[in-house]
Amino acid sequence: MGRGRQKAKNTRAARELKYFSPNTDYSALEAELSHKIDGDEDNFVDRWADDEEDDYTGLDDDRPVELDDDK
Repeated sequence: MGRGRQKAKNTRAARELKYFSPNTDYSALEAELSHKIDGDEDNFVDRWADDEEDDYTGLDDDRPVELDDDK
Protein backbone atom coordinates (compact mmCIF):
# COMPACT_ATOMS: atom_id res chain seq x y z
CA MET A 1 0.00 0.00 0.00
CA GLY A 2 1.02 3.59 -0.38
CA ARG A 3 2.22 3.16 -3.95
CA GLY A 4 -0.46 5.47 -5.34
CA ARG A 5 0.77 8.53 -3.48
CA GLN A 6 4.40 8.03 -4.61
CA LYS A 7 3.29 7.38 -8.18
CA ALA A 8 1.24 10.59 -8.16
CA LYS A 9 4.25 12.57 -6.90
CA ASN A 10 6.47 11.07 -9.59
CA THR A 11 3.88 11.79 -12.27
CA ARG A 12 3.56 15.39 -11.14
CA ALA A 13 7.35 15.86 -11.08
CA ALA A 14 7.70 14.32 -14.55
CA ARG A 15 4.95 16.55 -15.93
CA GLU A 16 6.61 19.65 -14.47
CA LEU A 17 9.93 18.70 -16.07
CA LYS A 18 8.29 17.92 -19.40
CA TYR A 19 6.49 21.22 -19.75
CA PHE A 20 9.05 23.45 -18.01
CA SER A 21 10.68 25.83 -20.47
CA PRO A 22 13.31 28.10 -18.96
CA ASN A 23 14.33 31.30 -20.68
CA THR A 24 17.15 30.48 -23.07
CA ASP A 25 19.94 32.98 -23.69
CA TYR A 26 20.54 32.30 -27.37
CA SER A 27 23.36 34.85 -27.67
CA ALA A 28 25.32 33.10 -24.90
CA LEU A 29 24.63 29.74 -26.52
CA GLU A 30 25.84 30.99 -29.88
CA ALA A 31 28.99 32.43 -28.31
CA GLU A 32 29.70 29.15 -26.54
CA LEU A 33 29.20 27.02 -29.64
CA SER A 34 31.13 29.27 -32.00
CA HIS A 35 34.02 29.99 -29.64
CA LYS A 36 37.30 28.72 -31.06
CA ILE A 37 40.72 29.00 -29.53
CA ASP A 38 43.67 29.47 -31.90
CA GLY A 39 45.82 26.37 -31.92
CA ASP A 40 43.12 24.28 -30.28
CA GLU A 41 43.45 21.60 -32.95
CA ASP A 42 47.15 21.15 -32.18
CA ASN A 43 46.34 20.21 -28.59
CA PHE A 44 43.77 17.58 -29.55
CA VAL A 45 44.27 14.29 -27.73
CA ASP A 46 42.24 11.28 -28.76
CA ARG A 47 41.71 9.48 -25.50
CA TRP A 48 40.26 6.45 -27.29
CA ALA A 49 43.21 6.01 -29.63
CA ASP A 50 45.37 2.93 -29.22
CA ASP A 51 48.68 3.58 -27.55
CA GLU A 52 50.30 0.62 -29.26
CA GLU A 53 50.81 -0.23 -32.91
CA ASP A 54 48.05 -2.10 -34.70
CA ASP A 55 48.49 -5.83 -35.19
CA TYR A 56 47.54 -5.42 -38.86
CA THR A 57 50.29 -3.02 -39.96
CA GLY A 58 52.25 -5.73 -41.81
CA LEU A 59 49.35 -7.00 -43.91
CA ASP A 60 49.11 -6.21 -47.61
CA ASP A 61 45.70 -4.68 -48.31
CA ASP A 62 46.18 -4.73 -52.10
CA ARG A 63 46.15 -8.50 -52.45
CA PRO A 64 43.40 -9.94 -54.69
CA VAL A 65 40.37 -11.54 -53.11
CA GLU A 66 39.24 -14.87 -54.55
CA LEU A 67 35.51 -15.58 -54.41
CA ASP A 68 33.95 -19.00 -54.78
CA ASP A 69 31.37 -19.02 -57.59
CA ASP A 70 30.44 -22.68 -57.06
CA LYS A 71 26.76 -22.39 -56.22
